[in-house]
Amino acid sequence: MTDIRDDVRIGFHAVFEHEPDGLWSAPGRVNLIGEHTDYNLGFVLPFAIDRRTVVGVGLRDDRMLRVASTFADEMVEISLDALAALSTDDTGRELSGWSAYVLGVAWALGLAEFGADLAAVPGLDMLIDSDVPVGAGLSSSAAIESAVALALNDIWQLGLDRPTLARVGQRAENIAVGAPTGIMDQSASLLGVRDHAVFLDCRSLEAQVVPLGLDEAGLVILVIDTGVKHSHATGGYGERRAACERGAEAMGVESLRDVSVADLPRARELLDDVTYRRVAHVVTENQRVLDTVDTLRGVGSDEGAPSGPLAIGELLDASHRSMRDDFEISVPELDLAVETAVSAGAIGARMTGGGFGGAAIALVKLDDLSRVQVAVDNAFGEHGFSAPDTFVVRASDGAARN
Repeated sequence: MTDIRDDVRIGFHAVFEHEPDGLWSAPGRVNLIGEHTDYNLGFVLPFAIDRRTVVGVGLRDDRMLRVASTFADEMVEISLDALAALSTDDTGRELSGWSAYVLGVAWALGLAEFGADLAAVPGLDMLIDSDVPVGAGLSSSAAIESAVALALNDIWQLGLDRPTLARVGQRAENIAVGAPTGIMDQSASLLGVRDHAVFLDCRSLEAQVVPLGLDEAGLVILVIDTGVKHSHATGGYGERRAACERGAEAMGVESLRDVSVADLPRARELLDDVTYRRVAHVVTENQRVLDTVDTLRGVGSDEGAPSGPLAIGELLDASHRSMRDDFEISVPELDLAVETAVSAGAIGARMTGGGFGGAAIALVKLDDLSRVQVAVDNAFGEHGFSAPDTFVVRASDGAARN
């Protein structure tokens, strides 16, 4: 983290020839459980991780926004007047490329529902750096959006709270970037607390922090980045969302949040097989989130029975099976990572993120960590897959000024 901040300060001066007025950062996230439930107004349980995006911001004396990064050659600039014009018709699709994650946040702040007067704020220079892996399902995009949203909120003195900034980031990703994601990622990045998960009701947007207790239990979260890149802005993500919407309409409800496990027999009668399986995943995944929260809190556990993080393994395993078989968003590399980790002693494992690539997570006893990592590396080699990147993440605090 310190190295990234230093890199941003040095890089900012090199690119813009003046010092930044401040640095802000926001973490990526791991979703412990609750996949594709957020845009169905259900429940999710992510946590912020100790991999972060840092943005350096410097005030200008004109009306220009200039954005650069350590991972792209070109600097992108746009006038605030041009950005304000885009905000009047609720479209940010003229923004493109990596800078849409940054400029899209400024654009979204100017929408009527968020209320920033883009005609009355100063221009800015911004430089982005990050150690959140891109395309791994750890929400590198939300880390950018959340860091920028917090920075603009502070430096433009907008006075918005963090749940509102999460909605700003979501709007930027949905419209400016064109990815039909829910609000989970930005919420985790902005609301995270060290050694806690964020239990988010995506209908009410009520958030609670739930103690994870991993250190006390001698457990770690191992990320297994398969190296298979994915993109939410294209392909199967949008198709899955459309299937959920069709299922809700056929069931006569506003969203799949209103369908319970007890309703699934009726859903099977009403829906074609594919749509039913998409619905079944979301409905059962919502229940798994609730069960995981109760287990972590020790609610309803019998005396002497496992509780806390040691007892959630089967819920993680069931989540992966559901994503693999019903939602069909896994890939062979993810399945191999999960199966191998569990066989080598992991408490439980599942793919995390939107799917079609990215990373799996495994809940592992610290004493078993090396064995699980070696087993996964060997399995990938035996199957002819490129070696995965495996690393431990810890539940971290959310976005902050640094």
